[in-house]
Amino acid sequence: MKILPLSEGAFTIDKTKIFVPFNLDKDDLQQRPIGSLLVEVQPFCIITNQDILLLDTGLGFQIQNEPQIYFNLKSQGINPSQITKVLISHLHKDHAGGISFRNNIGHYSLAFPNATYYVQKQEFSFAMDTGYPSYITDEFAALYHHPQVQWLEGNGSIDNYIHYQITNAHSPYHQVFTIKENNETIFFGADDAPQLKQMKNKFVAKYDFDGKKSMELRQQWWQQGQQEKWQFLFYHDIKTPIYQHTT
Repeated sequence: MKILPLSEGAFTIDKTKIFVPFNLDKDDLQQRPIGSLLVEVQPFCIITNQDILLLDTGLGFQIQNEPQIYFNLKSQGINPSQITKVLISHLHKDHAGGISFRNNIGHYSLAFPNATYYVQKQEFSFAMDTGYPSYITDEFAALYHHPQVQWLEGNGSIDNYIHYQITNAHSPYHQVFTIKENNETIFFGADDAPQLKQMKNKFVAKYDFDGKKSMELRQQWWQQGQQEKWQFLFYHDIKTPIYQHTT
């Protein structure tokens, strides 16, 4: 399998839940509000034998008059129309902003015309009910009753090689994905496992729905990944988007 990180850049986020661009060469984290977190925003494209997968969709920003996720895919030689499956971990705005795009009269359409979107049904209901600031409902409301959406309920598998697990850890109804093909295993923990340093240290995050469970799951996945030589994808890691155990 081929992994293509689709970096949208570095940002800080504080209690306002607003993502503010951060220039790693020029900006000073100490000049940002107290409690600001420095994060990458980085969806992933994975090319398998049967699919071109997109794992989460980024913030939904525009660049050069088109969705940034389109620009980043094209930069990697992938046309957005080639995406066959969009796997959504959860619908927080930094993961779901690129699900759709808005035209010049304000109408939202799903961004990937030939893809099936895989979304937890309870996550969608919860996000629609909760709304701003964590969820921008206009950006994913187009999923509702759309024929391209496959609604998931609980744990399961897709085409016998993509496995999903609902965790209720970072947020209610958050899910993670394990992709297995040709003796390779790719694990995408999204915001349950957002950064390499959190895998290596016991860390309970106040921003998680269930911080203790998130920590325990990270320890469990890290140990299993070490035994089975997983490749980990880290959505919010500034330096290490991909990490593989080799020993």
